[in-house]
Amino acid sequence: MTESPEPLRHDWSEAEIAALFAVPFNDLLYRAQTIHRAHFDPNRVQISTLLGIKTGGCPEDCAYCPQSIHHATGVAAEKLMEVAAVLADAERAKEAGASRFCMGAAWRNPNQRDLDRVCEMVAGVKALGDMETCVTLGMLSADQAQRLGDAGLDYYNHNLDTSPEFYGKIITTRVYRDRLETLGHVREAGINLCCGGIVGMGESRDDRAAMLATLANLAEHPESVPINMLVQVAGTPLDGTAALDPFEFVRTVAVARILMPASVVRLSAGRMDMDDAVQALCLFAGANSIFCGERLLTTPNPEADHDRQLFRRLGLEPMKLAPTG
Repeated sequence: MTESPEPLRHDWSEAEIAALFAVPFNDLLYRAQTIHRAHFDPNRVQISTLLGIKTGGCPEDCAYCPQSIHHATGVAAEKLMEVAAVLADAERAKEAGASRFCMGAAWRNPNQRDLDRVCEMVAGVKALGDMETCVTLGMLSADQAQRLGDAGLDYYNHNLDTSPEFYGKIITTRVYRDRLETLGHVREAGINLCCGGIVGMGESRDDRAAMLATLANLAEHPESVPINMLVQVAGTPLDGTAALDPFEFVRTVAVARILMPASVVRLSAGRMDMDDAVQALCLFAGANSIFCGERLLTTPNPEADHDRQLFRRLGLEPMKLAPTG
């Protein structure tokens, strides 16, 4: 790592970010890679594993999500997994090289009984050692966020999804302010933020710029920024949406890296629809985290063996956890 060529900023205008998107592709990637090298080892990638601990039956109407009760996708509502089964999955993930174990539940917000169980899961995963914990449970109150923090939660995932202006076309069962309030509760509880968005939902480039502006102008940048490509699922309103140019996706990753230099940028959902060359470009553009495993909640993800082969071809190594204590 070298001295950072640019300071951290929290005052980006949407016009500045739109101008970044318009920079010639090679120049944009060069700038992003230069910033990336100032903050990270360019040949280390953080590996996370995601487990759906409660699938289906969500009352929200997110237009991209097959777990919503509003969409006929064939995803059945299931009960919250038992703690022992979750910990067994976490142990397998650790053995496979994951340094973060993420648990996702399809809820609008958790109730008290379910939160008790999730706190047990968080504490159990932490007890395995050498692996960070992350959950995504929907909206949280301040008290709920504090309980998760007290259980030892490292990261809370709560994506903004898209721009404030486009949000109402994707979700009507909550408003953008609800998202930001949950982020505030998570911060107040001392938990790291995992917060990014989804592209390819029919939004404009200006919407992508506005989403990244919201993230980059938070008082503290999210420690982890997932950039998801829409995975189209039959039965959801967004099925049949015109596919996003893969180079535009790479640009989004590069701009995220430039705006949030010290954040881990995750190449997240949609990797099954990207060839290895596009994924390699994303990693060069500043992505330095992936989800590894066969599924991301209810959508496919490249298998672990394929990821290992890609790492070998690119000369990449898994990122190690920083020592604590």
